[in-house]
Amino acid sequence: MALRKAGCVFVEDEARLLLRAAREIDPDNRTDALQTLLGRRVAGEPLEVVLGWALFRGLRVGVRAGVFVPRHRTEFLVARAKALLVPGDLVVDLCCGSGAVAVALASEVANLLVHAADIDPVAVDCARDNLAPFGGTAHLGDLFRALPAELAGRIAVCTVNAPYVPTAELAMLPPEARDHEPTTALDGGSDGVDLHRRVAASAPSWLAPGGRVLIETSRRQAGLTAAAMLDADLAPVVRRSRDGQTAVVIGTRPR
Repeated sequence: MALRKAGCVFVEDEARLLLRAAREIDPDNRTDALQTLLGRRVAGEPLEVVLGWALFRGLRVGVRAGVFVPRHRTEFLVARAKALLVPGDLVVDLCCGSGAVAVALASEVANLLVHAADIDPVAVDCARDNLAPFGGTAHLGDLFRALPAELAGRIAVCTVNAPYVPTAELAMLPPEARDHEPTTALDGGSDGVDLHRRVAASAPSWLAPGGRVLIETSRRQAGLTAAAMLDADLAPVVRRSRDGQTAVVIGTRPR
């Protein structure tokens, strides 16, 4: 089978999803549609890009070519953020990519005021489409600079899935990531924490008193991310997922 020869691991699951997608694209000529989808997948495109969506917290989040594909490990970031939110809060998702984190939170906590931002215009367009049903807004720009000035000092929770792969380790990423996702969504600098430091340094002026910034990181980098928050006078707490795949560092602005 073509998928198996291409090195796909979950061949049966992928085949079933591609067949369903082909039926949705062209019910009257699903064979040709399936061959097109298979060709793209065998050529190395991420399955989520071929399908046009990724399953995240039980939701279909739209994904398009050139946009970072949301990972299931980031659902841990959503869970930690959700536990801190109450209906009506202002939440901001930086380095939003497809907007998956913001969409998940908007779907799970009532009446949130949701803003998201990314430096990549393709990602922002994708996030705008995904957030539209929830009344959320996506902004183009560099971290907090992308946000409207009137949000300063009002953010209850800021989620951040900034890139945290050290530059020297980019070559070790799977081809699906290296070849099909923007480097700006992967490269975290020499130790992987460059953007975490920038976020932490700016966060206090954007968070409400007692507001929190939550940054996804790796278990081995969590100490560096926490140190960046301490340097910015944020009180950090590290939360690690049970499966060991990821960590979230929560920094709280003093009241």
